[in-house]
Amino acid sequence: MPPHTVPQVHRLVRKLESITDLTEAERQSLLALPMRVRDVRPDQDIVSEGDRPSQSCLLLEGFACRYKFTKTGKRQIFAFHTPGDIPDILTLHLKTMDHSLGTITPCRVGFIQHDHLGDLLREHPRLSDVFWRDTLIDAAVFREWMLGIGRRSARTRIAHLFCEMVTRLDAVGLREGEVIPLPTTQTELGDALGLSTVHV
Repeated sequence: MPPHTVPQVHRLVRKLESITDLTEAERQSLLALPMRVRDVRPDQDIVSEGDRPSQSCLLLEGFACRYKFTKTGKRQIFAFHTPGDIPDILTLHLKTMDHSLGTITPCRVGFIQHDHLGDLLREHPRLSDVFWRDTLIDAAVFREWMLGIGRRSARTRIAHLFCEMVTRLDAVGLREGEVIPLPTTQTELGDALGLSTVHV
């Protein structure tokens, strides 16, 4: 792993340590994960629906989202992703992507071969539980999004999303007092929350 990626990889460690305590061996093995780092422009797919990837990506810098298009070309965003996330870790078990993962801002992404992730989880089985718990937290957040789209007012949906992002960015050290980076457009917020751009 190139040395310049180490500070960003700490975001992953910080995120997992917001879920549970890690041993020093687990922490060092996470930091030592081999990865190929690539810069990706805004509005580009990192992985696309239908792909069968042999690697997962760690978001080192920037913001990304998972989404699908309807047949009429309308986009639904299912989640925003921030530094420290491995948004497509599910491809370790689900071999075909059923949605796309794209960048919102310029992103720096570390691509980790599934074989290396598998080796990590075999060497440190407790990390499987940590990643599973992280996935369950993502699922709980998704249920809140579905409740919001179905039953909450527009103002409450947006407020709930802002609170979510404050909590998530604070966990990885990207909150400064009451300020967080949130480089999403009105259109992206609308695509996430089922609202028109004007309504947002």
